[in-house]
Amino acid sequence: MSLSLPSIKAPHSSLRYTARSPTRNLSFVLSFFLIFLFLSCHALAVTSIRVDVIRQPIPSFPAFHEAPAFRNGDACPKPVLSPDARIDISMTLDANYLRGTMAAILSILQHTACPESVIFHFLATHLDHNVVASISSTFPYLHYHVYRFDSGRVRGRISRSIRQALDQPLNYARIYLADILPLDVRRVIYLDSDVIVVDDIQTLWKVDLENHVVAAPEYCHANFTKYFTETFWHDAELSSTFKGRRPCYFNTGVMVMDVEGWREGGYTKIVEEWMMVQKHKRIYSLGSLPPFLLVLAGNIKAVDHRWNQHGLGGDNWEGKCRSLHPGPISLLHWSGKGKPWLRLDSRKPCSVDYLWAPYDLYQSSSPTLEE
Repeated sequence: MSLSLPSIKAPHSSLRYTARSPTRNLSFVLSFFLIFLFLSCHALAVTSIRVDVIRQPIPSFPAFHEAPAFRNGDACPKPVLSPDARIDISMTLDANYLRGTMAAILSILQHTACPESVIFHFLATHLDHNVVASISSTFPYLHYHVYRFDSGRVRGRISRSIRQALDQPLNYARIYLADILPLDVRRVIYLDSDVIVVDDIQTLWKVDLENHVVAAPEYCHANFTKYFTETFWHDAELSSTFKGRRPCYFNTGVMVMDVEGWREGGYTKIVEEWMMVQKHKRIYSLGSLPPFLLVLAGNIKAVDHRWNQHGLGGDNWEGKCRSLHPGPISLLHWSGKGKPWLRLDSRKPCSVDYLWAPYDLYQSSSPTLEE
């Protein structure tokens, strides 16, 4: 913004010197000087006000440190992206969760023996060039693709849940992986953006699905009935969907999917049908998870619990701190309301959030906790 000072142009006749009236001439010059001084001061005052407005902080897109380049070990299959070597991982891409996504990517690359063989498939409701540019600059050597997820596919099927974040269309994109990913992706690991992997992702990738379309840690000790309403359980026809199965809770934020099997079995349509039942009868209240349970609970390949140490974000209402479950850990998952980057920034972190912090690539302009 440029600032123009007011100009003063006096008539030539007023500046003429008259020998016969020295007092009058001096008075005129003095008056002229005072007027000029007043206008100049007024212009300076205006200047200071306008500069204050210009200097207000302008919001900018978050910046991230560039991650180191990770290379494959000698034992990794070659070529690095051949069908026998590649590891396909899918995540959603949302500016609000980008900091978590960056940390998750770093943790995966850092702990696998074959980082160059990992291909990321990101799903986004719109292609935000700032987000894509951030990924490219933070991970210059990363193999990745970004696919647009049409939120219109689920808008008429989403029912209000217990937390607004669970109602976002992108939260349902995992249902459509088989429709979005290219045909050469036969298997994929789906991960939420609030995870950290502390083991070689190849171990999860190589799990034997045993003719199941999904593999995930299974929790049969959990109270499965709480994931559905009394309306559901009191309806004999609806609840009979679990007949012949021993349904157990599993978390869809970490799962291995047989993409071909999902597509051939028409699972997307089956899940959508349950979502429409929900619109009319209100049979659950927890976002995209229950329709997965309705279709697959009791019929998945169970994976070791170490691959989803979930619930670290607390519950869906208050996000209170939780401790780690006993046993070995390969993946940490901040499912729930509390996210580690938000709690760290607010200087009210939970103890488990310090396990996430070493993978945070965010360039903060504020002092760190240690400072």
